[in-house]
Amino acid sequence: MKILIAGAGEVGNHLASLFSNEDHDVILMDDDEIRLSRAEDNYDLMPVLGSVTSIEDLKKAQVKSCDLFIAVPPYEEVSILSAMLAKKLGAGKTFARINNYEYLLPENLEYFRQLGIDEMIYPEHLGVAEIVASLKQVGIRQMFEFSNGKLILYAVKLRDNAPIVGKTLSEASSFHDKNGYFTVAINRDGKTIIPRGKDFFMHNDLIYVVTTKAGAGQLLADAGKVQYAVKNVMILGGSRIGKKVAHELENSYHIKLIEIDKEKSNRLADVLENTLVINGDGRNLDLLKAEGIGKTDAFVAVTDNSEVNILACQLAKKMGVKKSVAEVENMDYIDLAENIGIGTIINKKLIAASYIYRHTFKANVSYAKCLTATDADVLELIAQKGSKITKATLKNLDLPKNMNIGGVIRNNEAIIPNGDTQIRPDDKVVVFALPSGLKKVEKMFL
Repeated sequence: MKILIAGAGEVGNHLASLFSNEDHDVILMDDDEIRLSRAEDNYDLMPVLGSVTSIEDLKKAQVKSCDLFIAVPPYEEVSILSAMLAKKLGAGKTFARINNYEYLLPENLEYFRQLGIDEMIYPEHLGVAEIVASLKQVGIRQMFEFSNGKLILYAVKLRDNAPIVGKTLSEASSFHDKNGYFTVAINRDGKTIIPRGKDFFMHNDLIYVVTTKAGAGQLLADAGKVQYAVKNVMILGGSRIGKKVAHELENSYHIKLIEIDKEKSNRLADVLENTLVINGDGRNLDLLKAEGIGKTDAFVAVTDNSEVNILACQLAKKMGVKKSVAEVENMDYIDLAENIGIGTIINKKLIAASYIYRHTFKANVSYAKCLTATDADVLELIAQKGSKITKATLKNLDLPKNMNIGGVIRNNEAIIPNGDTQIRPDDKVVVFALPSGLKKVEKMFL
């Protein structure tokens, strides 16, 4: 597939790194020669120096022959115009990154499609959804639902108190129990392991587990997680994400939002009806104490500074807050944030990449997620009639070692698979795979 990425900022660079490793023909376009040079040094791509809103420059970038055009410059108006021009010049599927939620309203989507924009990406909106979901289920790092929650992927950190620590997967799992769970991956010491039955759970493992709503309680009990109700939430940062999270939660939780900018604080106080907005520096321990951080159940740090977010979450943890969420946009800091125990990590680049990612597969992919704290991906694929994945039971398929099948949805029912499970046509299958296994996974579903 030929992919043209317009904009060599952090999102564009991350997409370039993702796609250039998968045998795609990647073109990266930007008007900053230094950015392009760095990208060319790091990734297998063709750089094109030029404006993403110039017709001549887009032609020079071979826009007419590209299968996928992704506009991710810093400003949404530039992104929208670039995608519109690309479609008019012959591009296949077009994406535009936006910062305005009203564009995603059903009554507006068709208008933008008529303008030539097939899909719009609003990473902040998707990030808010991840934060809200994480606050509704305590004791976990990440949570992603498949098919309206029939299957759920949890990322859970294991400590010494977890009953399954020291046990093998075979000893800990209940494969034949409809309320069981399946461990698809383990992140240990910065390395992602695709485990098998003889592998052990260890202290400090970050495990990725597929289960059902009915099996979630057993999983959390086995992981040693004590459940508690989240009532009081403190948000640091009045960014678009901070404002939207407060708006989503303020009628169900007690919300305090701390914003260092006085003018922004006043504006937020005007629009957030049931949120207490405080003007101050969230890194100030005395301020946090005065605002009752000791009685806070969850702390969400979403300023535009990754370092501030990590530091603030560390302070909150020391003050006894059980649940912490940090927006970490600097990719180099994600491992650090994970290793020091930040609960849930939000990264808009990975969110945007996930949204686009599934459109690069030939197989029928209904969901894709690029995960933080691991180099693996989780996909929901639909099995086709005659595809290799349907030819035998899982134990007889000789599945690649760098992938795991964690769950199956058949006729609206969730199945936690075992070796005797056989995939049928039209099944939705949740697959966890390392980058080296993605092409093999795709071939099995074609």
